[in-house]
Amino acid sequence: RQVQVDYRGWPAEAVLDQLFGDAWRAPGTDLEFRALDCYVSRIPAERFARYRGWLVYERVGRDSFSVDNLQQNQRNVALGPWYLVWDNLRDPVLLPEGGTYWPYQVTQLLLSRARVDALLPPGIAPGHDEGAALTQKYCLSCHRVNGYGGDKASADLARTAKMLPRADFLRWVLQPGQVKPGTTMPGLPDAMPESERRSAALRLFDYLVAVPVKP
Repeated sequence: RQVQVDYRGWPAEAVLDQLFGDAWRAPGTDLEFRALDCYVSRIPAERFARYRGWLVYERVGRDSFSVDNLQQNQRNVALGPWYLVWDNLRDPVLLPEGGTYWPYQVTQLLLSRARVDALLPPGIAPGHDEGAALTQKYCLSCHRVNGYGGDKASADLARTAKMLPRADFLRWVLQPGQVKPGTTMPGLPDAMPESERRSAALRLFDYLVAVPVKP
């Protein structure tokens, strides 16, 4: 069920211009939104030119700036000091993404250009660009590949995937709560068509198995 929510905050582009000038618009740049719990959302800069994002600090008409994150089995989670939201009423193509690229408890913003070297290192076979992009989008806020990603999980995700049978990996990314009840790991967004979810899961697995892992 879709519900309109009103927030108070600042246009993300204006904040980024104020903090970084034009540097954040350089090709290949990621914006790192670092949260209190070591969650790191690395968002390609070109997304901010394509869609309208906002850094918000208050939900209009509500005393509590919090949310129930049911996908991760968490309730009454504080969103402040800053929460990045996207205008998915203006751009409904964003609706199937769910909460992807919506980091909350943001305390720090940084620029990064390490994506290509880490995710598409020398030695990887051609054709894995889409798998690398999906991995960044859905996995690397918590996990890492070749040192690039979030700080919540210490093991290298590519190394872990190489040790899992394909069927086990698919269960983890499609229905993590069934594999490990109570886990805070979200599956791929439920709003995606099921065929698209499974296709994305397969591309994630094929990429992670193919990417060379640094010693």
